[in-house]
Amino acid sequence: MFNYTIRRLFLAIPTLFFISLIIFLLLDLAPSDPTANLPLTIPPEVREKIRQSLGLGEPIHIRYLLWCKQFFINEPLNIMEQWFGWDIAGDRLRVLSWQTRSPVVDLIVQRTPQTLWVVGMSYVVGVLIALPIGIISAYRQYSWFDQVGTFISMIGFSVPTFFTGVLMIVVFSVWLGWFPSIYDTTHQVTDWASFWQQIRQMVMPVAVLALFNAAQISRFMRASMLDNLNQDYVRTARAKGLGERTVVLVHVLRNSLIPVVTVIALGVPQVFGGAIITEQVFKVNGLGQLLIISIQGGDLPTVQTLTFIFAFLIVLFNLIADVLYGVLDPRIRYD
Repeated sequence: MFNYTIRRLFLAIPTLFFISLIIFLLLDLAPSDPTANLPLTIPPEVREKIRQSLGLGEPIHIRYLLWCKQFFINEPLNIMEQWFGWDIAGDRLRVLSWQTRSPVVDLIVQRTPQTLWVVGMSYVVGVLIALPIGIISAYRQYSWFDQVGTFISMIGFSVPTFFTGVLMIVVFSVWLGWFPSIYDTTHQVTDWASFWQQIRQMVMPVAVLALFNAAQISRFMRASMLDNLNQDYVRTARAKGLGERTVVLVHVLRNSLIPVVTVIALGVPQVFGGAIITEQVFKVNGLGQLLIISIQGGDLPTVQTLTFIFAFLIVLFNLIADVLYGVLDPRIRYD
């Protein structure tokens, strides 16, 4: 297992570099102009000087190598200096946002807590809801619980999150007045009252994303459980006199979690990307809103960095899923 993990880590390095090249080329070759949002009264020669100051006068391969140096070498050194107090000498250029002229990594660090509060919590809640629903629905197939769970799952998976978010705002904010419709990103938790206010403003965006995530995962959990409940080893375990709880929660559940782990692990980076719309609906000042603003403003460095981070999360959680296979099923060995 250790050797397999090391091999996968070494394989991930050229994979990530190839992904970074594709992302850089696609966004750089797109018809985007960072000076498009400037006033029309600015002369063309001034616009050209602005483009030159942003580094757009260099050849594309030079700009890619410079971006790689800034992102993969300079930024990690800056982070180590900030987090660990290391004194690493050197004057290093950083990846700067074209809109704010601030380091992109600093912008991401500022907005990540808001995304984790909403997106991270919604995914945890969705998984905790989906697993028991899928298990019970499979064990009590065609019961009223299974029918209700299937109906709610189909609604949650079919209805887009922007519609669910707007509907919850109309019902619970406008009509009932229970929860705030806009997420206050400047709110700080200092006592129980502020903590309760934080919970209240998190309820609706977390519920919207949790419903969507739980709908998909519960369907996979149910299908995997049904496939394993009819296997020969289940009948053998029951014939040996094992308790029904042991058969279902130990033998069947452990084997059923293998495909579900893939869905859960690979769904984490997709949630960060899919939460863009939800963050826009509830005005959450997170990574999704930063990506939308950067795309609208033609801020290529920020878009490139965020897109690469999403790709990195996919590679990372794909590796985590492969490692968990061997933990869940001892028969799986990586030689």
